Amino acid sequence: MKQSLLALALTLAGGWGALATTPLWAAEKIELTTRVSGVVAQVLVKVGQRVSKGTVLLRLEKTILQARLDEATAERARAQADESDARRELERAQELFNRTVSSTTELDAAMLRHARAQAGLSAAQARRVIAQQNLNDADLKAPLDGVIGSLPGAPGTVVTAECQPKTLVVLNPGRP
Repeated sequence: MKQSLLALALTLAGGWGALATTPLWAAEKIELTTRVSGVVAQVLVKVGQRVSKGTVLLRLEKTILQARLDEATAERARAQADESDARRELERAQELFNRTVSSTTELDAAMLRHARAQAGLSAAQARRVIAQQNLNDADLKAPLDGVIGSLPGAPGTVVTAECQPKTLVVLNPGRP
């Protein structure tokens, strides 16, 4: 581990100051993995290569993640249609109630159906956001500038994010 000193200047009540030094430890290596499960499709760097923050280091196979996003998008479209239909029903029920043609019970039922449809739409939108983020996270990017120390992950490596995630890239911090 690299060690350097960090000096802290403290101003105390009454104008007195104090200077303290404490060791500051910098990591010599950072073990990286993906946030999502999948199979490594491509490794885009080599050991010893200098990389900048944000550089894509490797990619997981995206077929399943893309299918989940497509599924969430379709679910959101269905939920939007359900919410729109429930809104129209509520407007009709409100109009009939205002003309004293229908009862409070029928209006309450329409309000409940609309509230459920809105909740379903919110849930579908959230699932779509999660699916989109999972697809984005299939690209493992360098969190900082550094040099590739080792590449335990190779094409075909299975990554399981739920358990002890497998280290895929070891990055040594430092300027590229």
